[in-house]
Amino acid sequence: MNTTKKERIAIVTGGSRGIGRAISKRLASDGQTVVIAYANNAIEADKTVESIIEEGGNAIAVKADISDEAAVSKLFDITEKDFGGVDIVVNSAGIMELNTIVNFNLDKLDRIIHTNIRGTFVVDQQAARRVRSGGAIINISTSVKKLALPTYAAYAASKGAVDAISLILAKELRGKDITVNAVAPGPTATELFFEGKNAETIDHLAKMNPIERLGAPEDIAEVVSFLAGPARWINGQTIYVNGGMI
Repeated sequence: MNTTKKERIAIVTGGSRGIGRAISKRLASDGQTVVIAYANNAIEADKTVESIIEEGGNAIAVKADISDEAAVSKLFDITEKDFGGVDIVVNSAGIMELNTIVNFNLDKLDRIIHTNIRGTFVVDQQAARRVRSGGAIINISTSVKKLALPTYAAYAASKGAVDAISLILAKELRGKDITVNAVAPGPTATELFFEGKNAETIDHLAKMNPIERLGAPEDIAEVVSFLAGPARWINGQTIYVNGGMI
């Protein structure tokens, strides 16, 4: 498959569901060709691709474990072969396990570190090598770092590392005209968010911000779209997208 030089190509990891799906669809609606990287759920990835194509966009799905250097390198290889290059990389893939520090299963902690920290590092490493001048690298963080909610220590710690990686990479790419930022959503209405929460908890979290509602995946996608396109003077930042809750 070929594209013209004017077209921009985006890789979105974790792009088959939730916030990642909204980001994939928004970038496609902006006119970017989107390569959706998914870990296991080919059905959901294909649904997202089909939805984008039905709406007039261009997308493909590629299976890739973001913590596997060879798999991520192959993901970029496929993108470059099919579309000629990479302009945008959005690292939305990640996992979350919740429990108090005193009771946290350390095997689960290792899994979070492997996916959220190593995975971000591996994807960003390939992006730093391959994203074309004028491009953008965007990592998905979380607002829970500042909220300091009980049971979120492992997840928040992993996303703190994402912020650090983003800031340092932005400085390391000096002179290449590539921006690197992190986007930190607040509570967002996805299947992952609703899982294991009762109505009272959901209502409480929704009202923590002055707008008094949960974020929609499209709210997060809007900011990613801005950073991926016109926002060339925002670099090395973590942008909190949470309705003003912190």
